[in-house]
Amino acid sequence: MDTPDIMIYVHPELSAEGRSKIEDAVMACAGVIAADFDQHIHPHALKVLYNSAATNGKQILAKVRQFDPAATLVGL
Repeated sequence: MDTPDIMIYVHPELSAEGRSKIEDAVMACAGVIAADFDQHIHPHALKVLYNSAATNGKQILAKVRQFDPAATLVGL
């Protein structure tokens, strides 16, 4: 199983509640193993670990953009 990491930036002023909703929505996606914001270092950067046989970065970004249309896929 290939498990790449990606980083998705959201708007820096997105609320903690909004970030929590994004984490929950991304974790519900098939193939996502972990999704979390680092609240202390980069609170606007979502790190996602996923199974590339089940999903891809573009699909995950599309899910995040349901909450923040300006979200940007950075990669790792």
